[in-house]
Amino acid sequence: MGISVFIDQVLELLMGWPLIMYVIAISALCTVAFKCIQITNFFTSIKNTFTPSISQEKSTDADMTPFQAFMNSLNSAIGNGSIGGVAVAIAVGGPGAVFWIVIVGLLLMAMRFAEIYLTTYFGPKKMGGAILGGPMVYLHHVIGGRYLAYIYALFCVFFGFIGGSAIQTNTIGLSVSTTWGIPAWINAVMLTVFVAYIVLGGASRIIQASMRIVPVKVVVFFVSSLTILAYHHQSLVSALQLIVKSAFSPVAVAGGLMGFTIQQAMRAGINAVVFATEAGIGTAAIVYGGSESKEPIADSIGSMLGVFISTTVCFLVAMCIIASGVWNSGLTSTALTVAAYNSTFSWFGGWLVTFLSTTFGMGVLVTYAYITRAVWLYLTGGKGQRIFTVLYCLFAFMGALLKVDMLWKLTDITNVLLLIVNLFGIVMLLPLIVRGIAAYHSEKR
Repeated sequence: MGISVFIDQVLELLMGWPLIMYVIAISALCTVAFKCIQITNFFTSIKNTFTPSISQEKSTDADMTPFQAFMNSLNSAIGNGSIGGVAVAIAVGGPGAVFWIVIVGLLLMAMRFAEIYLTTYFGPKKMGGAILGGPMVYLHHVIGGRYLAYIYALFCVFFGFIGGSAIQTNTIGLSVSTTWGIPAWINAVMLTVFVAYIVLGGASRIIQASMRIVPVKVVVFFVSSLTILAYHHQSLVSALQLIVKSAFSPVAVAGGLMGFTIQQAMRAGINAVVFATEAGIGTAAIVYGGSESKEPIADSIGSMLGVFISTTVCFLVAMCIIASGVWNSGLTSTALTVAAYNSTFSWFGGWLVTFLSTTFGMGVLVTYAYITRAVWLYLTGGKGQRIFTVLYCLFAFMGALLKVDMLWKLTDITNVLLLIVNLFGIVMLLPLIVRGIAAYHSEKR
């Protein structure tokens, strides 16, 4: 048995129904335990994010404000998984996958609340001049937590170097080379210089870069996607009907090919939204740990908006693909998204997707520089910041030059392992979160 076949089998096992039910069960448990907080406090989430109280402003020693933490977590959640990952979900599971993206995305908002509450409740720890938060802090408070925290950190630092750096530069490089014909080595050098400039500037430069990238990519995405939907406005109702119908009944495809089953739709949609939003993986909690929040409940409520926006991005990409009629063209991944954009913008559609792929990827590169740096310092006891910088830049350079098919699979496996460990911690600490919510509402009265 070859290593590639073995990795495929491991991935198939890990990303099967047990994981899906594990995620759904815990996110549903959080939703019930928190009394549907993502619905009852939706508008409060918007208010807390964009009009924070004075106590939510940046403290003296913090890396960022809660709003900057929100923007940075959004930066990593709106990545190429939204462009290519949703397209893959539709290609594998049919239009019905979109229904499960929306439903599970709503449930995942409660899971995001839980992980952000835990990191802000227990507070970050300082190490080597850096502020460290997230699962490495709150996992210490569960059974076997000391070991779980280190296991999580090992998985996370691997994911940061591979998924946060190498794969992002690879995706950007391929997109730019395909569209504009720029040689791979030039892409590699330019991206490495960009990464080095960001990382060498420390936490403050990383945060500033995120604050500039997020508005650009979000505005361009929403304007272009809504333009496509306006162009295909006559197909919107039928597209929505197809999504709902396909979620609960098998769908045939043209040309006599095998159709999509309900199980395929569920699995593809759930996997897509979990890894697109990053809710439950714990990386957003690491970012929020840098804010040294003074209002755990308020900031946790605000953090749920990030999952909503990320899910909305996934939904809009899916609607563009289905309403434009290219969903059953046989294409997959980014090529399917390009076909949807080309249906409205002609040849310029490919340029738009390339721009989005580049900005989405750069956003992930920047935010994961912060996340991976924090985890690295936790593992090394606050030492070796220069070594981290060299490694992160090296992975960025190599990623832009090499084929990374197997790295994608290893990243998926690592993602699952992060999810399993972090969700275990959330379940163990669920009573503490429930008590915190009750105390918050008592004070409000």
